[in-house]
Order: sequence, then structure tokens, then C-alpha cells
Amino acid sequence: MHIEEVDVLIIGAGPSGCVAAGYLQQQHVRIKVIEKSKFPRLVVGESLIPRVMDHFEEAGLLPALQAQNFQKKPGARFIRGEVISIFDFGDKFGNGWDWTWQVPRADFDHVMTQELQRKHVEIAFETAVTGIEFDGTDSLTTIQDKVGNRSQIKAKFVIDASGYGRVLPRLLYLDQPSQLNPHSAIFSHVKDINRPVGIEGTQISFDVLDREVWLWVIPFSNGMTSLGIVAHTDFIEELKGDHGTAEALKKAIKLSDFYVKRFANTAFEFEPIHLKNYSAAVSKMFGDGFALTGNSAEFLDPVFSSGVCFATESGILSAKLAYRQLQGEKIDWQVEYADYMERGIRVFTTYVKEWYTGNLQTLFFHRPENPDVKRKICAVLAGYVWNEENPFVKKHDRVIRTMAYMLENNP
Repeated sequence: MHIEEVDVLIIGAGPSGCVAAGYLQQQHVRIKVIEKSKFPRLVVGESLIPRVMDHFEEAGLLPALQAQNFQKKPGARFIRGEVISIFDFGDKFGNGWDWTWQVPRADFDHVMTQELQRKHVEIAFETAVTGIEFDGTDSLTTIQDKVGNRSQIKAKFVIDASGYGRVLPRLLYLDQPSQLNPHSAIFSHVKDINRPVGIEGTQISFDVLDREVWLWVIPFSNGMTSLGIVAHTDFIEELKGDHGTAEALKKAIKLSDFYVKRFANTAFEFEPIHLKNYSAAVSKMFGDGFALTGNSAEFLDPVFSSGVCFATESGILSAKLAYRQLQGEKIDWQVEYADYMERGIRVFTTYVKEWYTGNLQTLFFHRPENPDVKRKICAVLAGYVWNEENPFVKKHDRVIRTMAYMLENNP
């Protein structure tokens, strides 16, 4: 069996794998990327948040992405009945990017892989990892291409950026239940033929239909819009019934007073996809010779679009640490990687939990608004969840609950 040798093997060519590859390519590290799918391919995660722009820039991918003219996202809108809360990333606590993109992920990810290939990064598409063995930090990975040819790759480090494929968590038995309640989603794309002109037609929105039920609307610059319903898994199953995902999503659109006229009679571009019990976690984020990044490690919830941010944050960080380790430096992966990532994950986990308890919704939709509170929450929504100068980061475990209680009991 043919054996290839590299310094770092990257499993997965989504945003996490691409930023890791982009960074390591700039350091002249021998890398190879293995991707099970054929690109372009459909995937969820179309709404980005500003923190990711730092990662694309550092990985050398930003110019290629900017040239595509994806829909600019300067903030996000949350709707509940007649009350609308708009968060402007340009008016947030602390420094950082004040905009990002809304993207068809098939196109977005394809652009990144094409740019990496232009820079001579080898990406093996339609190739699956079938086994892996570790000898200290060295590994031997067995792969199989689409026609059944098998080969092996020796690597000094492995970055698992396989997303929902969760390659190493499956092979190494690292999966564990999420601490979040079970939620599911159904989504598709539509030709937005009734799109209003101006900002109304391009603004990403989350329409709250009930405390645990919300509709996402993500317009793209190509005239398409992503529509999705998110709710407790039991609600989604009831909505779906025996009629399938298309009927379920049509029912969900009819529940939205705000969007029913715009989308009620619009045909879906593909059979709506059902993501069931999407939250996931692992028992550990690293081991001798490997690191888990993005959705292969942890996925929370789409409500604040944190998925790609955690993917690229962990992707670029794991690449930096792996490079330093290759240079002979001793890395404390627990402190520099796992503990760091967990700090950000804990913050967003709190925000997701408090969204579904209703406490965070109380802060979003209370009138009159508190501009100072809103700026601090906006920084979290922008992905700057490691900035502990922000009290809504540092005290995340109690500040939302406390403020919601005060607002509800002192109207």
C-alpha cells in the first residue's frame, strides 16, 4: 500500500480546515487535506460573524473571498411580533471587525479550496478516512478514494476539521452528549422574487415565533435566500408529521406574520434538509498528535451563527500550536488550546441557553432599549467572546439572568 509522508494531515476542507491549511502553507509546512465530499457541496452555516474575518485574513484567504462580492452583513435583526431589535456590529463594545458576510456555503467553501490549490496545497476530494493509528504524536491514517483505492498517510500531527463527519470522535470514541436541550432545524433555499429593495431585502433576520421556535432568513447577493425553521426537536417532528420536510417548512413560513407574504408561495430550490438534534460535544478536544476543531469538536446552535466562528478560531489556533510543536517547542495543549476554546464555548453556551429560557429575549426586546447593554451584547454576537473586559463576557454565567429578572420585576 502506498504511504505518503506529511508534517500535518488536515481532515476536512470546510472553513476550519481551510484556515488551518492557509496558515500552515504560509509557514511552508508539508500538509495534505483530505475531504470526503465533492466541491462545491451544500452545507449549513451561511451566516458568519465578524470575528471570522480575522481568521480569513491571517490565513491569507481574505483577498480571494472579498473578490466574490458576497452579501455584506453589518449586523443582525431579531423580530418578535411588532418589536424589532437590530444589532449593528459597528456599535459594539471593544475593537474588532464591524461587518462580515452572508454566504452560500457551497460557493464560499469552494472559493477557499480553489485559492489553496492555487497556492499548491494538495486537497484530495471524495476521499474518506477509514482508520487511524497513533504512535505517540506520529500517526498512520488509512484513506480510500471514490473508486476504492486505499493508501496511507504518515503525519506528525493531525487536525480534524471534518465537521459533522466527526471523523476522529467516531474512530477514537470521543463523542459525548451535548449539554444543550435537543433542537432541530429544517432549511432550504428560495429564489427571493419578492425581495424588497434596499436594506430590508438584504438584512439577515431571526423571526421569533415562540420562545423556542424561530425562523431564519439569510439573503445572498446572488438573489437567493436561505430559509430555516429551528425549534425543540419534538416541535419539528410534529410540524413534519407524515408530510415531509417541504410541507413542514411551508407551515413554518405561514407562522411568520412578518415573512408570510414574501415567501409563502415561493418554491424551494431543493428538498428541505432536516438537521435533527444538531448539538454535539466531545470528551476531549486534543490528544497526542491530534486536535479537534469546529463541529468535529463542538456545535452549539445556529441562533447566533457561532458555528463557523468556532470552526475558524479553533482551526487557526490548532495550526499555530501544531507549527510551534513541529519546531520543537513543548505545547501545553490543555492550557493553550482546550482551556482557551472552552472559555469562548462557555460564553456562547450561556447565551444559547438563556435565549431558550427567554431571559436573553427579555433583554433583546425590552423597551426602552439600554444602549450600553446592547453594545456589550453586540460584541458577543460579533464573536468577541474572549474579551473579558466586556462584563457580558466575564460575567456571562449570571449577568443575563440577573438583568432579565430586574426588568421583569421592575417594569
